[in-house]
Amino acid sequence: MQTQQSFAEHDGAGTLYLVPTPIGNLQDMTYRAVETLQTVDLICAEDTRNTQKLLNHFEIETKQISFHEHNTQERIPQLIEKLQAGQNLAQVSDAGMPSISDPGTELVAACVQAGVTVVPLPGANAGLTALIASGLVPQPFYFYGFLSRKKSEQKAELAALSQHQETVIIYESPFRVAKTLANLATVCEPTRPIVACRELTKRYEEFARGTLAELVDWSQNHQLKGEFVLLIGGNPNEPTTEKQDELAELPLKAQVEALIAAGDKPNVAIKTIAKRRNVARQVVYNEFHEI
Repeated sequence: MQTQQSFAEHDGAGTLYLVPTPIGNLQDMTYRAVETLQTVDLICAEDTRNTQKLLNHFEIETKQISFHEHNTQERIPQLIEKLQAGQNLAQVSDAGMPSISDPGTELVAACVQAGVTVVPLPGANAGLTALIASGLVPQPFYFYGFLSRKKSEQKAELAALSQHQETVIIYESPFRVAKTLANLATVCEPTRPIVACRELTKRYEEFARGTLAELVDWSQNHQLKGEFVLLIGGNPNEPTTEKQDELAELPLKAQVEALIAAGDKPNVAIKTIAKRRNVARQVVYNEFHEI
């Protein structure tokens, strides 16, 4: 067990601050976020060019270091060393909350493991911003983030997500949102309430609210721009065995991924599919890990 008193003395060690950035409107930057970025020793940025625009706007002169999905393993030991030497670091993504469908998780885990203090700042988040204006039931909700780009895997994910009785939050690119809604229509009833939100906090912010059938038609007959948040209304019915039969038509790997999307841990999902399909667990394990 480990406890953390965020603002106590830390024997000369530094602190990692997780700083949210605006998702579009720069006025959503908080005073505390600006002050933190001004006073830390170094800013770990997903894209230093993008973050530099933000820093210039608020006249922040703190130096940056790149920290993104492609250099995570290289950077983490360097950053932990700096923190343990007493430097304070801020971590930012290009927009919104660090770690939420953005880099950050691995660094936080490494800091916790090393006993380094991690302090989160509140701020902008696209999923919650969309949720509270969606008109759907706001709690409980299930945040999923980005779907797989492979059609078979995405269909399996959506089949599982469509069974959730909570409102489901998905992030999607404007280039894929129409196909994603069409895929959802193959595993979900056409009357399910859906909300599509784009350009949140920006001038052309837009909400499209309706049934799944209406949103599919809308997405195929409009030019879609800006990053999207899709919200799927909760399933009003108890999950049925029919969905299990639908999953049976998919490859074993996709079936396991569907259960993981629904909240199961990988080993539990592998065991469940093996039992459900009456095949050896090792066979499912090998298929899932592509061994």
